[in-house]
Amino acid sequence: MSKSGYMVFQSDSPEIAGAFNKLIEAIAKPSALDGKTKQLLYIAMKIVTDDLGAALAHVMFAKKAGASREEIRETVLLTLTVVGLKGVNTALVPLIEAYDKA
Repeated sequence: MSKSGYMVFQSDSPEIAGAFNKLIEAIAKPSALDGKTKQLLYIAMKIVTDDLGAALAHVMFAKKAGASREEIRETVLLTLTVVGLKGVNTALVPLIEAYDKA
């Protein structure tokens, strides 16, 4: 398997990647929104920006944060209002399968 762009970013630009990771950690900390809600939002945002790989990663984080299979499904369906059937057609099955395997 070849390395992803993110893996190359992490290994070849450690200072910038470290700063990016700290930003993500700060944003992801529960505050007004709990961790599960933030992960569900990340999933929806990644679907509408056509980043299925990141959406799949956030499914695992969402499950660890207590999200149910139904919440993952509903999050995908919510993208209908933004990208139409594209999000459902590209993301629903892979995300549910990822949830079931996680």
